[in-house]
Amino acid sequence: MKTIGEHLKQKEFPSNNVKSNLNILFTANWITNKISKILKPFKISHEQYNVLRILRGKYPKSTNQKDILERMIAPNSNITLIIRRLKLKKLVKVERSPTDGRAYDISITQDGLDLLKSLDTIVDEYHLQFNSLSEDEAETLSNLLDKLRNI
Repeated sequence: MKTIGEHLKQKEFPSNNVKSNLNILFTANWITNKISKILKPFKISHEQYNVLRILRGKYPKSTNQKDILERMIAPNSNITLIIRRLKLKKLVKVERSPTDGRAYDISITQDGLDLLKSLDTIVDEYHLQFNSLSEDEAETLSNLLDKLRNI
C-alpha cells in the first residue's frame, strides 16, 4: 500500500491536517479517474452521470437546473452545457416550464434510464472492488468528512 507521501514524493508535511487535506484531494481525483474510465465506453462524463442519477431520483417528475446544480457533487460544473450534451444524446428531455417562461423542466428519458440501469452493476462492482474499507470504517470516514466540511 502506497502512502500519500510516497505518491507525492514528499517525506514530511507541515502538519497532519495539511497531509490529510492533500490525501483527500489526491484520493478524490483518484476515484474520479477510476469512475471516468468506467464511463468512457458509454460516452458520458462523470458530471453527466451525476446529472442522470439526480434526474433518475426525481423520475417520473421533472426538475430544473437550479435544483440539479444544488444536488451535484461538483456544483461548479457548467450545468447548461451538461444538459445540452445529454439532450443531444437523447438521455434527457428539456421543455419550457408552463409556469415560468424563463425556466425549463428537465427529465430523464427512457434511454437515460436504460443507460443508468446498465451502468448500475458496473459501478457497484467498482465500489466493491476498489473499496477496501469495512462498513464501520466507511461510516467513520464519511462522518469525519462531514465534520471537516462543517467548519
